[in-house]
Amino acid sequence: MDYLEFKIKCLEEFREILIAELSEIGFDSFLETEEGIDAYTLAGDFDRSAFDEVISQYSDAAQIELSEGKMEKINWNAEWEKNYDPIAVDELVYVRASFHPSQPGFKHEIVINPKMSFGTGHHATTFQMLRHQGTIDHQGKRVLDVGSGTGILAIMAHLLGARQIEAFDIDDWCVDNGNENFDLNGVKTRMGLGTIREVNPKGPFDIILANINKNVLLDEMKIYSDLLVDQGYLLLSGFYTHDVEDLEKLANQLGLKLITQQSKDNWAALVLQKK
Repeated sequence: MDYLEFKIKCLEEFREILIAELSEIGFDSFLETEEGIDAYTLAGDFDRSAFDEVISQYSDAAQIELSEGKMEKINWNAEWEKNYDPIAVDELVYVRASFHPSQPGFKHEIVINPKMSFGTGHHATTFQMLRHQGTIDHQGKRVLDVGSGTGILAIMAHLLGARQIEAFDIDDWCVDNGNENFDLNGVKTRMGLGTIREVNPKGPFDIILANINKNVLLDEMKIYSDLLVDQGYLLLSGFYTHDVEDLEKLANQLGLKLITQQSKDNWAALVLQKK
């Protein structure tokens, strides 16, 4: 399926806001540019009315100029080489592309060649999920990565000593890219294709990772809870700080208690435990 490309010129202070808003309506890939952002979504997932509503809401304040087009799926390495910089998550992990050199001083290193997949470590949600993972014992654990994207969180679980990892995504492009990244990092797991209901992973799992968006998380949280062992951990991100209350309320109803949370650039990430 083709991707739709939207080149959005805007004021710098509105880049993160627009990325957040567009993520909520199905956009899954972004590039920050000198003039604003480039945003991408599968043609079949595009909701024109929702998109127009977002653009209209910020048009004047952000001084938006918009152009759009369609593009076939291509190898995105050349584009990412122009825009992709390594990421350091504290001293825990250094995330780089294969065309970057290694850096000493980190406990772990992840090599990611992102194509049209979300989750490179640049976005605040992925950064925070990696940081949360570093606080949880993965040694010998079964881990499920929901909506895996580039596979970066599954790779982190592998580096932290997980015994078994399952990962999947709804986009075949992400699956292909994720499996390439698994190979780069010595992960034997193969990424599945589909939603959690279609893939139907077999629990129980000790740790579940879900960096998606609020609506999907609310819809699927009971499934996550059912798949978790007692005292197991559920790590969530992909939503705003003001969405935490809604997610925590449902989590409590399902026997999941908030252990810790953090925020970055108005994005939140939670660690919940099944009690």
